[in-house]
Amino acid sequence: MKEILNQYKNTDMHFLRTTKSAVVITGVLLLTACSAPKVSNKLDAAKLPENFDREKKEASTEAQPFIPLKTETFFKDPKLEELLKKAITKNPDYLIMQERILIANSHLKVAKLALLPSLDLVADASGTHYGKYTMDGVGNFDTNFSQNISDKQRINEDLTPNLFLGAKVSWEADIWGKLSNRKKAAQQRFFASQQGMRLLQTRLLGDVADLYFKLIALDKQAAIYDNNLKTQEKALDIVSAQRSVGKATELAVQQFNAQNNNIHAEASELKLSIDQTEKALLTLLGEYGGKIDRSSDFLSGHLEVLNQKISVDSIIHKRPDVSEAYFELLASNADAKSARAAFFPTVNLGGYAGFNSFSFNTFFDAGSFAWQILGGLTAPVFNKGQIKQEFYVSNRRQEISFLQYQNTVTTAFNELSALLHRNQAYEDVLKYKLNEIDHLEIAVNVSNDLYLSGYANYLEIINAQKNKLQAELDFVDIQLRNANSQVLLYKALGGGIN
Repeated sequence: MKEILNQYKNTDMHFLRTTKSAVVITGVLLLTACSAPKVSNKLDAAKLPENFDREKKEASTEAQPFIPLKTETFFKDPKLEELLKKAITKNPDYLIMQERILIANSHLKVAKLALLPSLDLVADASGTHYGKYTMDGVGNFDTNFSQNISDKQRINEDLTPNLFLGAKVSWEADIWGKLSNRKKAAQQRFFASQQGMRLLQTRLLGDVADLYFKLIALDKQAAIYDNNLKTQEKALDIVSAQRSVGKATELAVQQFNAQNNNIHAEASELKLSIDQTEKALLTLLGEYGGKIDRSSDFLSGHLEVLNQKISVDSIIHKRPDVSEAYFELLASNADAKSARAAFFPTVNLGGYAGFNSFSFNTFFDAGSFAWQILGGLTAPVFNKGQIKQEFYVSNRRQEISFLQYQNTVTTAFNELSALLHRNQAYEDVLKYKLNEIDHLEIAVNVSNDLYLSGYANYLEIINAQKNKLQAELDFVDIQLRNANSQVLLYKALGGGIN
């Protein structure tokens, strides 16, 4: 009875010692957790205004969520739409970005698998000749004389094999969220890369549209030069006829000839610009040479977008550059949390199971089956300087990501606000410029009539035609700037092709 009581007493003492050790370890872990620095939690930018102040009435009407763009309804040019679709399928830079998306996805898969245990199948064979004056050599020699072993358990002393066939497993317990935050960072960067692809797509489509509209403008200007040349030649014929009867001087004829040659030179330079612009557009499409099929005039549908009551928050945060910056901010926050988890002890679990023997004959016997369970706790002590540095850098990178995100949101708002005003202003500019051309057209006709009647000289004809030519070229240039503004608005609204 006394022995039983002593046994219980020893058991209680062992339990108390184990409990005390567990309490000490738990206390150390909690103390370490409390001493770890905190992660900055800046994730939200300054609140956006409720409207763009385009119209005072917009503030009083409830804005609807912004509907994502479709190029076919925004630009309303079927030929441009075909070019945009071709650019998506053939542009080398865009295809390269798609491959990078796949790489980012592979990083995400690896980060997810890091949370799972690793399992390795192992087949290992070795042979060792132990010296007579080594512990293993003496131990093996002595073991063979033991009466407690069978013949199968005797060890070959000349060459002692060591055979193993089985599996090894290891797992790091993600107690503090180090691995899960790494996975989250990889996931957010994958999302950021998707938004980066959207951003590249938007820029690509915008560049294609800019070059396309430039070609239309150059075509229109080339047509203006052709029509002006006809007018100039008609005026030259009149002056030449007047000179033949003594009503005009040779100076007038030479002035008209010089004017015609100047227009021919500018028209030739314009043809060179058309060829270079066409080649630049073909490069974006990934094609060798050829011609670009295009419309004869600017087709616009963006006014429908301008008439929407735009919800500022819904449109700004759907832009790919803002979304990319936000996902990068979330990724940097997860990086900082993962770096903070390095301050805490790491729990590693593992083990192996399989056949392990020093004899080929007994390798697959039941007695050769061996297994082991491992558990370890690793706490940083003397390397905290490195851990602090990594955490400090991660935290600062998160601050940088936040500032970049805030800057992207601010830029997006002001850019879109300016473009909404700009697109409205161009409508008035084009209207006034068209009226100017109409008046100059009348002036050219009147100057010809007055010259024939003797009430005007040849300089007034030249001046009237020059003013009309410049006004027509300016009108096309303003049309191009309006189209470029339309492309900028497309980018500012988040782009997209579907």
